Amino acid sequence: MPSSTPDDPDLADLFFRATKRLRRTQSARLAPLGLTPAQARALRIIGRADEHADTPLRMSVLAEHLGIVPRSATTVVDALVSAGLVAREPDPANRRAMLVTPTEAGRRVLTQMSQARREAAQEMFAALTPDQRRTLRDALAALTAED
Repeated sequence: MPSSTPDDPDLADLFFRATKRLRRTQSARLAPLGLTPAQARALRIIGRADEHADTPLRMSVLAEHLGIVPRSATTVVDALVSAGLVAREPDPANRRAMLVTPTEAGRRVLTQMSQARREAAQEMFAALTPDQRRTLRDALAALTAED
């Protein structure tokens, strides 16, 4: 097998193919939950904020995390509200802002999502030895250290 250099286009191509495969595997495992990838990502962000913040997440902050305009975040949250997975309420500190929190049903779905993601990762990374997984983990940690 030829060695690769950091500027080797095959390295980037292989990385993108691996992430695409992981997304496809995760999407297949998330499909039974009835969520689009955008809804699942929004629910994960809302759930993380619920676990780690003293106050619920503002819609504008959710839009920032998703990298979309606030109106698009509203559309995603509307679907999650309709599904009973999140609740939306006015921010008492700023009546023009809206806060979103997961409902109990949303928290259950978050647990199922977490399990589905773990299973997808286990399936994909099963082809690697424990040493290869450690090396990959270290390499990815180095690549994302500035995030």
